[in-house]
Amino acid sequence: MSRVCSVCGKGKVAGNNVSHSVRRTKRTFSANVQKVSVVEDGTVKTEYVCARCLKSGKVERA
Repeated sequence: MSRVCSVCGKGKVAGNNVSHSVRRTKRTFSANVQKVSVVEDGTVKTEYVCARCLKSGKVERA
């Protein structure tokens, strides 16, 4: 279960590429997820955390 935020659970979302002639093909939008050293219960772990959770201070970085 990689590339998913360990705080909020944000991950990939499906959508469409839409051309000029409005033809649609499937695509995925990836979340802005970073690999970060996080302090959790006094231990340091490396987890994936999204940029919004990092900016809002929901995790304590090591």
